[in-house]
Formats: sequence, C-alpha cells, structure tokens
Amino acid sequence: MPYQVARPLTERIVSIAAATALLLLAGCAATPEPAVPFAPPIYPPAPAEPRFIFERTLLYNDDIEELSGKERFRLLATGEARISKGMVKPFDIAVHKGKVYVSDSVQRAVLLFDIPGKRFSQIGTTKPGPLSKPLGIDIGANGHLYVADISALRIMEYDANGAFVRRMGSKEVFSRPTDVAVSSDGTHLYVVDTGGVESESHNVVVFDLATGEAIKTVGQRGIKEGEFNLPLQIATNINGGWHIVDGGNFRVQSFNNDDSFKSTFGSVGRYPGQFSRPKGIATDPDGNIYVVDSAFGNVQIFNEAGELLMFMGQRSQSGVPGSYMLPSGIDVDEDGRIYIVDQFFRKVDVFRPYALGADEGYAADPIKHNND
Repeated sequence: MPYQVARPLTERIVSIAAATALLLLAGCAATPEPAVPFAPPIYPPAPAEPRFIFERTLLYNDDIEELSGKERFRLLATGEARISKGMVKPFDIAVHKGKVYVSDSVQRAVLLFDIPGKRFSQIGTTKPGPLSKPLGIDIGANGHLYVADISALRIMEYDANGAFVRRMGSKEVFSRPTDVAVSSDGTHLYVVDTGGVESESHNVVVFDLATGEAIKTVGQRGIKEGEFNLPLQIATNINGGWHIVDGGNFRVQSFNNDDSFKSTFGSVGRYPGQFSRPKGIATDPDGNIYVVDSAFGNVQIFNEAGELLMFMGQRSQSGVPGSYMLPSGIDVDEDGRIYIVDQFFRKVDVFRPYALGADEGYAADPIKHNND
C-alpha cells in the first residue's frame, strides 16, 4: 500500500476554515427543524379508548422536594450545589396515600418519595433496624412498611414514620425471602420464599401479624397446580385472596382467601398473554392483575379471570417514558395510578387513569400545580 503524504499544516488550516465557512453558510440557508413537543404516552394507543396517560417520572429527591425560600437563599449565598439523592438499584415499590416507597438493594434502604409531604427520606439505614439487601415491600392499611431482606433472611417492619418495629422469620424459616404482601384485612402477611436450584423451599410462608409468628406454609416445588418453581412476587386482592408470579413455570397462580388454589393463567412464549420473564405483580381496586415482564419490557393487565385486557410499555435502550430495559416492581394506588420501577434506568414511571384529573388523588403533584 503506498504511503499517504500528510498535507502541510497551512494547507490543512485553510481547508478547515473553508469547510467551516461552508457549514456556516449551509446553516444560515437551512430552515431549522421545529422543536417537537413532548407527547405523553397514552395506553392503549388510538384509535382505542384511552385508559392511562403518562404523568411523571421519579428519579431524585428534587422531583418532589420544594426548597424553602431560606434554603434557596442559603445555597445562593454559599455557592453550594444542591445534593441530589436518587435510586441506585431499585427493585420493588409500594404506594400508600401518595407516599411512594422504593426498595434499593445497593443502598440497603427503602427510599420514600412523599409526594403530598414534599419530602424525601431513607428507611432502614440505622440501628436497630438496618437493612442488608431489601427486595420486595408492601404497606399495610395502618401505613406500616414490610420489607423482605433476602440477605438477613428476615422480614423487617417499620411504622408509618419509618421507625423500626420488629423482625419476623429466620434462617430456619426462609431460604430466600423475596417479596411480601399484607392481606386485605391486615391480619396476615404472605412471604414468598423463592428457594433456588438446589433448594426445595419454593413456597409462601404465612405470618400472623398479631403475633409475628409463621403459622402456615403454602405450596412446594413442582409444576402442578398450587406448586411453584422459583416464585418471585406476590399481591393480595380486595377479596382476601392473592396472586403470585410463578417465575420458573411462566405463569401466575391465584389463591382463595383460605389459601386454597383457585386458578392459573399464562405460559411461556412471546405473544400477548404469555410470559418470558415475569417478575412484578400488583392488583387494582377493580381486581385487575398487573404483571411486569422484564424480557418484554412491559406490563400486561389481566382481569380476575386471567383474560388479557391490554399492555403498557415497550423494551428500549432509551429511558423515555414508557420505555424499559429491566422493569421489576409495580404497584397501583388507591386512585388507580400505576407505578413502574425500572432497574436499568433507575426510575419510576407514573401513569394516571385517563379519567382522573392531574390535580386529583393522593399523588397529585403539588410542586407542578403550585407552579401553574
């Protein structure tokens, strides 16, 4: 291959200047592209009747905290930068009257985004109730927070103010506790024990919340109805029953309020109504069941009979609203708002029922409306 002789420096400077001039002339002649306004995702898309509309994304404490005039002046006077606190590896989510709780396994804490209170805090970072590796979480009607700590092999309970209350369970009870759900009447706590490849503890442990003691184990490892293979997350419903993601069997199983098997839906596949990597699960006030699929990057919504109603979101390498890479946890609040956690993008997307006003419900954005 012949050698390529470099051009003299002066010649290269002239060429660069000429090219720059041409670019400037072209820029002056060209009409700038108009800015495309943000259109919040709506599900299902037109022409179907809209059910949900994107409302906001939670990333940092800045998304809900409102600085006082005194604090703003202090930062301006001192030149200090405001410190942002966000998620590192979020997993699950639970919402109660506008308070959004997100477990973070790397930060060893549950992050609280208190929307109506306009405050951000962390739970489980201090003694006597420090967390090791929190995963699944749920909130009782009394506002108490329950956390499955997979490393400590415990369930940790905190009161409505985030103060530690007690521990439940032990290594003699659990193999790998991954999720929790409070019964609709607040008397029992259901804990998913995922087990593992070499473990037979693929079941649900039921606790009496009055005593804090385990009173029953539901299921065993297997593929039959009422059996589990790597169960992951669980959600109770308003009728006293519960639904569980049976991950290794690629299905959701439903149980009655006496913990007897009721029904099942789903199978392995890549079509709507099937699952590839089912993970998070939640129910709404109407009894519908929401299932996160990490491989599909979406949420599928089923009725109580297991019939697919619609799906939300898509798998994407961008973190824009409605796009997910590793979605995991999900919850639906008292007003029907949907909260979806994505581990990869470290975010929580919030969708509002289309018929619900932006200023309605517990989680209406006070900062946004104060600025309107």
